[in-house]
Amino acid sequence: MVGVGIDSVEVPRFRTVAARTPGILDRLFTDAERAYAERRRDPTERFAARFAAQEAAMKAMGVGVGSCRWREIEVVRAPSGAPSLRLSGRALEIALDRGISAWRLSLTHTATVAEAVAIAL
Repeated sequence: MVGVGIDSVEVPRFRTVAARTPGILDRLFTDAERAYAERRRDPTERFAARFAAQEAAMKAMGVGVGSCRWREIEVVRAPSGAPSLRLSGRALEIALDRGISAWRLSLTHTATVAEAVAIAL
C-alpha cells in the first residue's frame, strides 16, 4: 500500500457552490462523470461524492490541490457497479512516480454528506 486518503463533502454546501459558480462542473468532472450523475434524481449527491474521491486520491498520493487538474482524477464504475479511479495527465504521472499501480475506492453519500476513501496500491 502506498497511501490512504479520506475526504468528506457537505452536500448542501457543494450544491450552493455549484449553483453560484458557472462552469464549475465542467472544470471538475469528465463528460462521463457528468452523464452518470445527471441521470440520477439528485445529481448533487453524486457530484459531491466524486469530488470527495478526487480529494481523497490526492491525499493518498501525498499531493495537494493544484498538483493536477480535477478532471484527471475520474471516478469510473466496474460492470459490477464498484467504483474505481482512472487517472490521466499529470495525476497519472504522479501516481506512476510514486509506484501506484492500482486503486481501491469506497464512496458513500446521504442528502447531507458525501464521503470517499481512496487506497493507493
